[in-house]
Amino acid sequence: MAKKTEIANDIKSLQKLVLELLERVGQLEAENEELKAENKELKRQLGMNSKNSHKPPSSDTFKKAKTTSQLPKELKARGGQKGHKGKTLERVKNPDHMKVYVPKSCSCCKRQFDKDEIDVIERRQVFDIPPIRLEITEHQLGSVNCCGMTHKGKFPKDVLAPVQYGAGVKALTTMLSVDYRMPLQKIELLFKDLYGYAINSGTLLKNLKDGYALLEPTELQIRQGVLKSLVAHFDETGLRCETKNYWLHVASTSTLTYLFVHKKRGMQALESAASIIKDFKGTAVHDCWPSYFKFTNCRHALCVAHLLRELRALIETGSKWAKSMFKFLSQLYKVEYPLDKAAARYKRILNKANKEEPPPTQGPRGRPKHSKGRRLYNRLKKYQNGVLAFAFDKDIPFTNNQAERDIRPIKIKQKISGGFRTVTGAQQYARIQSVISTLRKQSINILEALRSVFNHSQILALET
Repeated sequence: MAKKTEIANDIKSLQKLVLELLERVGQLEAENEELKAENKELKRQLGMNSKNSHKPPSSDTFKKAKTTSQLPKELKARGGQKGHKGKTLERVKNPDHMKVYVPKSCSCCKRQFDKDEIDVIERRQVFDIPPIRLEITEHQLGSVNCCGMTHKGKFPKDVLAPVQYGAGVKALTTMLSVDYRMPLQKIELLFKDLYGYAINSGTLLKNLKDGYALLEPTELQIRQGVLKSLVAHFDETGLRCETKNYWLHVASTSTLTYLFVHKKRGMQALESAASIIKDFKGTAVHDCWPSYFKFTNCRHALCVAHLLRELRALIETGSKWAKSMFKFLSQLYKVEYPLDKAAARYKRILNKANKEEPPPTQGPRGRPKHSKGRRLYNRLKKYQNGVLAFAFDKDIPFTNNQAERDIRPIKIKQKISGGFRTVTGAQQYARIQSVISTLRKQSINILEALRSVFNHSQILALET
């Protein structure tokens, strides 16, 4: 009897131990899944770069990227490829100076040669910079006595002081500061090296202030031109101003660039007087920043390049639906699909994504937690028309690269020159850069255009 009791106790102990072990195994499996998910997320973060996320190329590591040609090596010709337009110096018909090199006399009979008997057998042209100096013009005010009265002349509008810099200097220094992103100290040094005059920072700041005021009518032309366009690109980026975070907003086309500075990124900025999108009636191309979708007066098209980068990141973690969507959008860019077939395939891939992605998990508080893939799935489903817009309207581009190119100079300027000390300085930069970018797009000589503005001779006439 005692032995049976002992066996029963042993069985109970074993059962208890088994239950404890099963409970422990369950805990370890849960911890293992949690660690797997954490490890996967850390790997994803470590693998993020400019090709699979919204990170800028400057954040990429120095590891050399692997590139592969679209053609087999044996089929690809060496040197410049078909369609590449090279740039080289070309001979001019009327050079500024000509020099002829001939022997003075015959090496045999010692006869002196006349100029009339010289035959030019070869020509070579050298392009060089002439001696650089400031051209100084003295303006004199004259008077004439007639009928008992003294009649005096008037100085031009832009001649205001006994000694001053002219419109060409103002145009050049404005270009160097805004378009070439040079710090004021570097402009001072360059000016002294080139011309021998140590222009001071106060003069440079006044040039920017004057340029800002004189270019207001031109900026208005640009705004009106963007508003009238059928398709416009919108984007925004941060900038440092008065040691605080501000935002530079852009609205642009292939021929126009409009920039403005605001303290906010979202609705407060987009509804401000400086904004364009609130009054825009065409198609607005942008990323998935939610504030843009609040405006129903325009049609919305999304930058598919942003979406492809996110899909590539999911593909690197083994996502099958992301691979299908990546392939589909890439094919849609190259091949025309019937509207109904494209929409049907798009929905099939989304259904696949819905099954593949884990459902949202509700934590102890707050909103349910979505995986990276599910968040992308939600956006692709919600903004389907914006994603596929490029495929059904030839005027809508595949990417928002236009806006990104137009806004990139501010990032370079901040890296070279730092942030802006005042909001006024940032606003001056935005307006002047808007005009310079537009002039460059329309192949108008920037220096001469700015010179005419500083001369008070005309308001720039732009193609809008």
